[in-house]
Amino acid sequence: MNANQLINMVARMFVRKAMNYGVKSSVDVLNRRDSAGRARPQQEREGTPTPPKFNSRQAQQMARMARKMGRF
Repeated sequence: MNANQLINMVARMFVRKAMNYGVKSSVDVLNRRDSAGRARPQQEREGTPTPPKFNSRQAQQMARMARKMGRF
């Protein structure tokens, strides 16, 4: 294994971490919005039940699948 391969491997690890962080944070922001796309006030969010977590999990899985499909 040469130096170029090692550098690429480490760079891919950092890029993967950054992508996962970005996808998770954007999914969380989208989960805080109502159906019309407007951000709900904090008081309104506290009174309503939180959206189920499977939505964000499904979105993360779809993002993962899209990245895998982009490789080919």
